[in-house]
Amino acid sequence: GYWLRAKGRVDTTTTKQNHLFPDTMARGPVKHLKRRFAPSHWMLDKLKGRWAPKPSAGPHKLRECMPLIVMLRERLKYALTYREVKMIVMQRLIKVDGKVRTDMFFPAGFMDVVQIEQTKENFRLLYDTKGKFVLHKIVKEEATYKLCGVKKVTRGPKGT
Repeated sequence: GYWLRAKGRVDTTTTKQNHLFPDTMARGPVKHLKRRFAPSHWMLDKLKGRWAPKPSAGPHKLRECMPLIVMLRERLKYALTYREVKMIVMQRLIKVDGKVRTDMFFPAGFMDVVQIEQTKENFRLLYDTKGKFVLHKIVKEEATYKLCGVKKVTRGPKGT
């Protein structure tokens, strides 16, 4: 307390710093993503709002995935709004790799199979020649297996 500092028994520099730290420390992971900093392969409009949907933690990295909300709203045009996407997902109509996903921010990535029960459509997420995600339509039999899986990412000779 005060009487210890007044007598010179406590180092005042450290006590002041200790009082400052709890107010300035970060409180967990960042939960927001500005639209300008969203991955370009999502192809979001620059001027349609300030925020972009941030993918949940999952099997694919933020820069190598596409959230279900972007897929349903921007690409497939099954919904116009956030609320409509939420309704579609909460009705358990969307499967990613054969498993129902109710999180509309779930990160679907390269070679994932997205099945939509109601329309009986199956898509595989692939890259086009420019490195953008393409929803490639596939038949039901093809949707049951993975085309390939990445075992290991390495660099070849001379860093290629």
